[in-house]
Amino acid sequence: MEHIFKTEVRGYELDSYGHVNNAVYINYLEQARWEILKKDEVLKSLYHKNLLLVVTETNIRYMRELKLFDKIEIETIIKFEAPYLIFNHDLVNVSANTKSAKAVVKTLLIDQDRIPQDIPAELLSLVN
Repeated sequence: MEHIFKTEVRGYELDSYGHVNNAVYINYLEQARWEILKKDEVLKSLYHKNLLLVVTETNIRYMRELKLFDKIEIETIIKFEAPYLIFNHDLVNVSANTKSAKAVVKTLLIDQDRIPQDIPAELLSLVN
């Protein structure tokens, strides 16, 4: 299942070159993941179990710049490669009909003592 998060480039996200600062892409990707986890109350379930999904690795390939007011869609496919959940993100500039970046974000589920945990069924339900 593909998950889609939509947003728009805001002025404070621009750098001195007039396009989105490269670090802001990480914020977009993180918000897309939060929205996915919020859906169907998966995030709420993790909180109740005192579990945290943490990022262990991020790899981004920047392809085309984003500018002020560009409409963006982040298309995400989630894979499970034990013990990791891997988020494959495509950041699409809908305004220009181009892919602006692609990223692979590796995550790990841990408990409050920072010990890795098995992925529960409600989280695996998001996997393709």
